[in-house]
Amino acid sequence: MDLIRIGDKLISRRKINSILERIFTLRCQGFSQQEAARQVGVDRSFVSRLETLGEIRRGRRIAVVGFPVANKAELENMLRQEGVEYILLLTDAERWDFVRKKSGLELLNQLMEIVGRIRDYDVVIIIGSDYRIKVSEALLGREVVGVEIGSSPIRGDREVNVEELRSLVRQLVKDKELDNK
Repeated sequence: MDLIRIGDKLISRRKINSILERIFTLRCQGFSQQEAARQVGVDRSFVSRLETLGEIRRGRRIAVVGFPVANKAELENMLRQEGVEYILLLTDAERWDFVRKKSGLELLNQLMEIVGRIRDYDVVIIIGSDYRIKVSEALLGREVVGVEIGSSPIRGDREVNVEELRSLVRQLVKDKELDNK
């Protein structure tokens, strides 16, 4: 039967399934959790919880955020090979464009969107200055692993050792696998 009675409520399974299908379709099309939630009229946290409930992948979900990096393309390629799901790396020029080309409200909204996204990950690797790492730890309230590439403020791009970062990612995944045993 399509309808379920729970106390005084009459629940439509068809309606629930239709909403779930719409959310998953939007997410597969590349919409953010926030965008998908907005389109179907639910909270972003609901979309996040749905994805967490249905997730079958084992191991830690890792996000990497870093700037200003000189070898961005090389790092992105390696991180994709290692299965990192969220990668946001910027050169010095890109980070300044990111800030300068937006109004204050646009910048705040986009930063909040990024923070909302990376909070869904088990561990976040922050590549940046000592100050940015400290702020990230306070803001995210979860496991943050810092890769310091200089003291704040950093001017100009910095080279990140690809093999050291690869080793760190692998160690984080390995630690989680050991926790699961």
